[in-house]
Amino acid sequence: MGDSKFNVLLYSDGSQQAFSAAVYAANLLKNMPNMHLTIVQVQESDEGSMGTEYSWIDTWPVSPTSEWMKRVIESDTNVRNLYNDILNRTNEIFTERGKNVSHHVIYCNPSISDTVDALLEYAEKKKFKLIIMGTRGLTTLKGLIFGCLAHNVLNRSPIPVLLIKKLPQDFIDNYCSDDNSNGLKVNHL
Repeated sequence: MGDSKFNVLLYSDGSQQAFSAAVYAANLLKNMPNMHLTIVQVQESDEGSMGTEYSWIDTWPVSPTSEWMKRVIESDTNVRNLYNDILNRTNEIFTERGKNVSHHVIYCNPSISDTVDALLEYAEKKKFKLIIMGTRGLTTLKGLIFGCLAHNVLNRSPIPVLLIKKLPQDFIDNYCSDDNSNGLKVNHL
């Protein structure tokens, strides 16, 4: 592959699943010197604009949902500390590789099919080699009937899609231990 860039699209909607996907993407970024990561957000628009580039540092973590942040804030001290450790480690990796991390907002109608179309159009146009997304899985009746965004992208994408449901505890421990030079064991979630 040589010096060619390995372009990866990370979809972020501010959910806990998107955060897990971001952590996984940061781990890949740390281990792949030729990787370039673009964090993509989709916002509602009736203008049909293709999108806007932003500096990732101004918007990361990307719009955490109030439901998820409420759960983090109301959690016990160990969970809050672990979340902060993971966020700090992710930010550290993104900062170290700053020139290889960008942020892009795509504007489209809020429906799943329009969002899938907009994401895939952007991914193909920019020649991404991998799409990383968080997913809850199809657990609700609505999800089973209508599908979910991540599974629609997975089923329609000509580009490989990596779906991250939940990070395993050993992954979290190893990820955080890279940052723990004092040798303390990270508390479990």
